[in-house]
Order: sequence, then C-alpha cells, then structure tokens
Amino acid sequence: MQGIVYEEASVWLFLLVTVVMGGWAGWMAARAVARAWRPFWQAAVSLLLVAAAVRFIHFALFEGTLLSAQYHLVDAAVVMLVGALGYRATRTRQMTTQYRWLYEKTSPLTWRERPSGAAPQRP
Repeated sequence: MQGIVYEEASVWLFLLVTVVMGGWAGWMAARAVARAWRPFWQAAVSLLLVAAAVRFIHFALFEGTLLSAQYHLVDAAVVMLVGALGYRATRTRQMTTQYRWLYEKTSPLTWRERPSGAAPQRP
C-alpha cells in the first residue's frame, strides 16, 4: 500500500494526518454547512479545501509531495467520505428534531416520514 495510498514511510503518519486529523476537520466542516441548512455541494467545496490543507500538512511536516494528483485524490476521498457521513448525520438529527411530528429517525444517517396519525414520542 505504501506508495499507492500513502507516501510516508509509516502507515501511522497517513492514519494520523489524513484519517484522524483530516477526517475530524472534514466532519466538522460538513457539520457546519449542514447546521446552516446549506446544500451538500457547499459542503463538498469546503471538503476539497480541507483535503488541500491535509496535503499541505503532509508536505510541510513530513516532506511529502505537495502537488501530487494521486495523493491528493486519496486525501480528498477520505475527507469527502467522513465529511459526507458528518453532513448526513447532522441533517438527520436536524430533520428528526426540528420536524418531530413529520419525520422519524430510521438509522443514524436516514429518516422517514411518520405514518399519518402517529404521535411523536418525547426523547
């Protein structure tokens, strides 16, 4: 995997910088966009900027390649995946909290319309 997914000598640097730090920043950026009731495409733009920042951290701290399409795509894929999960989890929580009488949570990432006549239960 070294050289294909990450360029550092250790997978731990990739996991720390891209997955943990980049994933957290992506989750928080997407959450902020979702909390402002903005569409997902605005979150995607923010997540691409977070991926660029992750690539810069690899370059500045660990002597990675800054302008590498391959590694930037890997960073962007990880950040976009975690960010999309964060956006969807936040939007699900918003819809089922703000419109309790209309929607119910079916999983952490989905909701559905309540059957007509079903009263919402207090959490």
